Amino acid sequence: MNVRIGKQLQLAMICLLVCGAAGAQPDAGRGARDPQVPKDIVGSEGKGLFTGAGIPDGNQPVVAARDGAVPAGITPLPVDIFSTKDFYKDKALWSDPRYYRCNSAVGLEQIWGAYEVPLIGNDPPRTAAWGYCDRDYPRSEIVSPYAFTTAKAHYTALLEAAKARGGPTRHTMATLPDWNGKYARQRDKRMSWFNGAILQIPTYLSLLTPEYQQRFVQQMYHYSGDNTAQWPGSYCWPEGFMRRLAQYGGATVNMVVTPQFVLDIRNSAKTLMTQINIGREFNESGPVPRLGQDVPQWFGETIGFWDGDALITWTSNIQGWISHGGFEFSSKMQSVEIYTARKDDKGKFIGLKHEVVLYDPEALVQPVRILHLLDKQRELNEGEPMTMMECIPQSFPIDGHATPVVPGQTIEYRVPDIFGRPWADIWQHYHEQGMQRPQEKKSRFGL
Repeated sequence: MNVRIGKQLQLAMICLLVCGAAGAQPDAGRGARDPQVPKDIVGSEGKGLFTGAGIPDGNQPVVAARDGAVPAGITPLPVDIFSTKDFYKDKALWSDPRYYRCNSAVGLEQIWGAYEVPLIGNDPPRTAAWGYCDRDYPRSEIVSPYAFTTAKAHYTALLEAAKARGGPTRHTMATLPDWNGKYARQRDKRMSWFNGAILQIPTYLSLLTPEYQQRFVQQMYHYSGDNTAQWPGSYCWPEGFMRRLAQYGGATVNMVVTPQFVLDIRNSAKTLMTQINIGREFNESGPVPRLGQDVPQWFGETIGFWDGDALITWTSNIQGWISHGGFEFSSKMQSVEIYTARKDDKGKFIGLKHEVVLYDPEALVQPVRILHLLDKQRELNEGEPMTMMECIPQSFPIDGHATPVVPGQTIEYRVPDIFGRPWADIWQHYHEQGMQRPQEKKSRFGL
């Protein structure tokens, strides 16, 4: 292992305890500089920087070494996530990028060919590809640049700042920003750390509490080491709150804006909908703030207000779940989100900036930020209408594997508890026999 990698690893683990928020900390809780966008992804990725379906002509995978080779200057570990018999026993190695062959989270997710170009080689696990060990993304660019530890404190500060300016703004249809329209989220794999392609897994783990570090490594192992991914979309399970922010999902956006109510509608394997209730307040008498009954919702419940032409929201009462290539989150997850207009050099409206700050005291060691840019494509009544997605089950977890089933076929399979980490239930029941899994604490609804 070279000196540069060792230094990066040392800094990443120190940050787990001491790193603060990035950049300046504006008093109002918004307006921090945008996170850095790197020029490279970590890899390995069979389709390189390409994000669409199919394989483009002249496709260039991003890979440091493949087919059993090891990158120059790198000494592999005696055991890694592809060759281990029990990843739980390897906890001391989880903080070493070489344990994952320096692959990003998405690199491991796609290595068996999930995105059409496998990099597992002809003799797995020996021939699994390597990413670039000298590439990573600064942790300081991921954690929130704002000095708040809870979503409530952040939202309250933004609301008080608006009040100090005579707000919050009470728009009418005549004064409301004209944001109605169809948008495309910018999908470059380098645009957001949450796309999973620009950071090493130890840096990702430094964002998570110990229990959720274990859950993330479990997820990475079953994506890569034994090729038994349990993606919710495979079974038409719910997509969950974070799916709207994932690289592969939520990139087509319809915004419907009224003075009292805003809809942020996105598509993935199912239609994902955020309902923003302007001017309402949460009931805070239960475990988490909510609008309705004390039952978590797949996309949470959202309140918001206008501060001039900025829309500020707070989402709570979210059902804990998982997302493609992303960390598992708990039912304590909350977000503060800020939508602001983007304009060209002539002042013409071209889209929205969507800033998301995530608070999850159970899963995250400190708040993190995701920033997305939405490009306006056309008006709501132009072009083809957004398809309201319904997922029809065609695969079932038979013997712990996602198995396609044809109509008329009779099958038998073990039904997992949908509120009890069903992906992990399948892994532990079918694919972790003989492993020494530490006991986890349980929270509401088994999460």
